[in-house]
Parts: sequence; structure tokens; C-alpha cells
Amino acid sequence: MPGTIFLEDFSPGDAREFGAYEVTEEEIIEFAGKYDPQPFHLDHDAAAKSIFGRLCASGWHTCAMTMRMMVDHMKEIGDGASLGSPGIDKIRWLKPVFPGDVLSVKSVVEDVRPSKSKPGIGVVRQSYTVSNQQGEPVMAFTGNAFFPRRGAG
Repeated sequence: MPGTIFLEDFSPGDAREFGAYEVTEEEIIEFAGKYDPQPFHLDHDAAAKSIFGRLCASGWHTCAMTMRMMVDHMKEIGDGASLGSPGIDKIRWLKPVFPGDVLSVKSVVEDVRPSKSKPGIGVVRQSYTVSNQQGEPVMAFTGNAFFPRRGAG
């Protein structure tokens, strides 16, 4: 298994493409039933009458699927974990996500900075674009994650 990923392993401009998450109708309905029970996420007839035209995933479900792809990617290149996150900025749901879509992610490092208050860690700021199998962006956001500094502690 690859080792720990450190702050120093990131540089502004670094880009990565990863993931291939197939969205299923069952998962859309299950997620919506638990966390976002709006009719266009649960019912084909209601969805057909909505602005989406058919059953689609919750934006929050798209976030969760993206998180899964991010963690799986981190496991491929390192130990699979950051030290957490101070948050997400500027999230936008650009297109609906439908059953049968296959999602993938592109990330670009925007900024890498050591913490001023915690010298053993730093923050990596990345922009993310999630696209469907046709290359159409369906979601975009900026994420921030804490990583350990090499040689600290």
C-alpha cells in the first residue's frame, strides 16, 4: 500500500482525473428516501412532471458519490485519508444526474499553505469538477483539506 500523503506532495496547478461511479436508480431512491425525500428523487411520475423530466439524484447524493471517488483515489495514491477538512466552498450543481450516468472527477490544486497555528499540518485547496460519461460537468466545488507536513512530529 502506498504511504502517507503529505502537504509537500501537492503543488498549485497539479491536476488529476479519477473515478468511474455508475449511478443506479435504486441508490438514487434509497439516498433520497433517507436524506432528500423530494418527489423528483423518489417517484418516476412526479419526476416526469418536474423541471428535470425524469428521476434524478439529489445534489447531496452527488456530493456523497464524489466523496467516495475522492477517498478511493486517495487510497490508490496514498493511505486514503486527509486529516479532515475545514469545509467546501462554492458548490454548484450544474446538471441533473440520472440513473445510468457514470461520474468521474477532475481536481486541480489551487493553493498549498502551511498552517500558521498548527505547524505540523497545512491546507490544500483544490477545485473539483464532476462530469458524466459524456464529459458534461454536473457539479463543481472548491474543497479544502488538511494534510500532515513531511518531517513534522
